[in-house]
Amino acid sequence: MSSPGEITRLLTAWRGGDAGAPEELVPLVYAELRRMAQARLRRERPDHTLQATELVHEAFLRLLGSATPHWQDRNHFFAVASQAMRRLLVDHARTKGYAKRGGGAVRVSLDGAAELAVEGSPALLALDEALTRLAAVDPRQHQVVELRYFGGLSVEETAAVLGVASATVKRDWRTARAWLYAELKEGFPP
Repeated sequence: MSSPGEITRLLTAWRGGDAGAPEELVPLVYAELRRMAQARLRRERPDHTLQATELVHEAFLRLLGSATPHWQDRNHFFAVASQAMRRLLVDHARTKGYAKRGGGAVRVSLDGAAELAVEGSPALLALDEALTRLAAVDPRQHQVVELRYFGGLSVEETAAVLGVASATVKRDWRTARAWLYAELKEGFPP
């Protein structure tokens, strides 16, 4: 296991333009990114087509694609990785929803139709919209939800990323969950 200082050093080198830093960084952060992806995918449907490995690779590719990385430290990197995973899952759900509505439709025999069961996640899309509204109301609560729910970070890890006390994270987590519950309940009548 590598030290947080080593990861921060490589992130700083990457930010400074060292082209070899991302390559050195991957083995040091891969296990944690995979753990985050697995935690997030456990909350998805059991037949979800994305796998943890694919989610990690796609998220890391997005992180590599950022023009000028602005990593402050290890915790900040994992927070941004968590956001990238969330966006990938939302994009995936939107794509599946597009396909479900007939986008790019291909004729299939009735026998082959069962093999093409399309997953879409209207709940994930509704959550994404509610999180966007939460970000406008309380940006820190939005970050807490993103780090805890999508990133799988503990209360203590979230507090370290945000630079606040664990009690603040717990309070924000409770408040944000209640707010999101109310928002999502309105969108899905009984």
